[in-house]
Amino acid sequence: MKQVVQNYKSGELAVLDVPVPGCKPGGVLVRTAYSLISTGTELMKVSEAGMSMLGKARSRPDQVAKVVQSVATNGVPATYRKVMGKLDSYTPLGYSLCGVVEQVGAGVDDVKVGDLVACAGNEHALHAELNWVPKNLYTPVPDGLAPRHAAFGTVGSIALQGVRQGESRLGEVALVIGLGLIGQLVVQLLAASGVRVVGADPDPARCELAERLGAEACGDPGSSAVEAAVAELTDGHGVDQVYLAAGGGSNQPVELAARLCRDRGRVVDIGKCRLDLPWNAYYEKELDVRFSRSYGPGRYDPEYELEGRDYPIGYVRWTERRNLACFLDLMARGSVDVEPLVSHVADFDDAVETYRSLKDGELKAVAVLFRYPEQAEETGAAEAPAVAVPAVHVKPAKARPAGSPVRIAFVGAGNYATSMLLPHLAEREGVELSTVVTTTALSAANAQRKFGFARATTDLDAVLGDKSVDAVFVVTRHSSHAELTRKALLSGKAVFVEKPLALGEDELAGVLATVEESGNDRLQVGFNRRFAPLLQEAKKRFGARTGPANLRYLVNAGRLEHGSWYLRQGSEGSRFAGEGGHFIDTASWLLDADPVSVYAVATPGNEDLQVVLRYPDGSTATISYVTTGASGYPKETLDLVADGKVLRLDDFVRASVYFEKSTAGPKRWVSSRLPKARDKGQNAELAAFVRAVRTGGPMPVPLESLVATTAATLAVPAGLAGGAPVTLEKRR
Repeated sequence: MKQVVQNYKSGELAVLDVPVPGCKPGGVLVRTAYSLISTGTELMKVSEAGMSMLGKARSRPDQVAKVVQSVATNGVPATYRKVMGKLDSYTPLGYSLCGVVEQVGAGVDDVKVGDLVACAGNEHALHAELNWVPKNLYTPVPDGLAPRHAAFGTVGSIALQGVRQGESRLGEVALVIGLGLIGQLVVQLLAASGVRVVGADPDPARCELAERLGAEACGDPGSSAVEAAVAELTDGHGVDQVYLAAGGGSNQPVELAARLCRDRGRVVDIGKCRLDLPWNAYYEKELDVRFSRSYGPGRYDPEYELEGRDYPIGYVRWTERRNLACFLDLMARGSVDVEPLVSHVADFDDAVETYRSLKDGELKAVAVLFRYPEQAEETGAAEAPAVAVPAVHVKPAKARPAGSPVRIAFVGAGNYATSMLLPHLAEREGVELSTVVTTTALSAANAQRKFGFARATTDLDAVLGDKSVDAVFVVTRHSSHAELTRKALLSGKAVFVEKPLALGEDELAGVLATVEESGNDRLQVGFNRRFAPLLQEAKKRFGARTGPANLRYLVNAGRLEHGSWYLRQGSEGSRFAGEGGHFIDTASWLLDADPVSVYAVATPGNEDLQVVLRYPDGSTATISYVTTGASGYPKETLDLVADGKVLRLDDFVRASVYFEKSTAGPKRWVSSRLPKARDKGQNAELAAFVRAVRTGGPMPVPLESLVATTAATLAVPAGLAGGAPVTLEKRR
């Protein structure tokens, strides 16, 4: 793999080929998508490396003191060899990135392969194609947050920790001195907290940028503009806090802080600037000087950073990792916007030239990102990102017709199973509810008593080994669907699995591999809406199409109750991943085709989604999945437009089809009566599944369609992350 390195003795910068780091226990191996250049810290390091030995000594008196101590202990020759050996070695650069988990070490259970994570640490989040990152120095990226923005996580944590040290309160006034990368983020964080902000920086462009991002006023620290703004906002009392986000050897920031801070105000040092405190000024105002230690509590503690020992939240509310997650959440919800800070995005292969341009001043930048080879171009010049649609390669064994009755086992007996599936099956002739399997004995006993199962157990293997069972229903939490489906297929059963079939491409591929291995393709996913009688009749009335169609599907999903397991995105996938397949399947069924691409966008915080599906004949389907609508509005409304016809579905209660006036016959069909209750097709779907199991006939939905719908659902987070359409590539 390639990595950016620097020789501190000669100042040489290079992109070297180095071995791939091993994936040790307690961490993950991450393939970098974007890494961020800290235009303050890193450029200071690069500049120091170009100095003479005397210049290096002057810039790092702390290291000189260590050398003197080593001479006293080990003598001059040994110390010289030690120092020269260290100086004449390559050292890494970088400490803030976003990438995809490629391998998971032992003891890690909060992320999986393929997850997008933000990483921190000047030994772990390097400018390199692959990095091993310990558990407390990465955090999952919220759905909808672009990888290039998530790469700001570490510097955002630094700014956030500084603001926490300032203990800002609603309505206060703060002064931020230094409007580089950290300073710009501090401005936004303070503004989001209800603090009025004045900025100071000699660069007019940075002052203008800070004002666009929330500062009340900004100006050159040597001018009277900053002092005048502070006086106006504070009635002459001075600011409540000063944040020193400047670098360099000038003592001006410290002196300006004393002059413009109120009595008993707080001065927080975030950057690395000269700190010769004017004693009288600080004493007379009794100023509270505080230091902000990098990303937050846990920094420089090897037990926390390397061994993964977290601090109890009741004692340390905001640790490094929790700061990192908090900053990502602020970006995802739109409270902080880092896109205006991105001055330049460079290809990783051009790293050396990029550093040279920054050092020489040719490239004026607040933030610069490295884009890695496997990251799709956001300009559209490169190929669009793609999600594979696995091909179905199977020569199925002849289906074994079930006897009568069809014997069914249920794995899971939660709310959906007991309210929407089991009532229909319990009343259906020719069905025997054989066994119910749950993780807790009481829930199995309740289901047995209520629906008449012959047996109740917590032993899944006993059910899979029971040759009298014809079909297995998998109605468990989402994270277990793929694995339970595989086991049931391998046991030779017909399988009905509630959506989703899989939460990742690897899980989907695993199910298809099992189908191929076993020759058992007797699989149905619970996409019930295509079986709804009202929608079936409306599609029949609409008739065949000759041209492309436009479909709009509004899903007024509403908010979930606090504590719902649907909110556990880390383990159970996003909410759309769980139920989005319903709507994609319905659209594809109405359009009689599988989608070829998916484009997705989200509102801040990923509350509401717009998913656009494109089909081979040019038809499009737009699914608006919203959680912020009024609870009294219908949950699902659908419009299909093509060939001078419009199909309208109102929440499975009413359907209409409108025709062109020139069309012979009636100009409009409306469902003749309102059904007693919304029928979304579960009963008809179950009837079709039982019939297929009993007769050995085809399953209700072709396996290729189930796979295509699942792949399209999986493409949504990829589209949100990449900000571009995702191609659905069918494998041969």
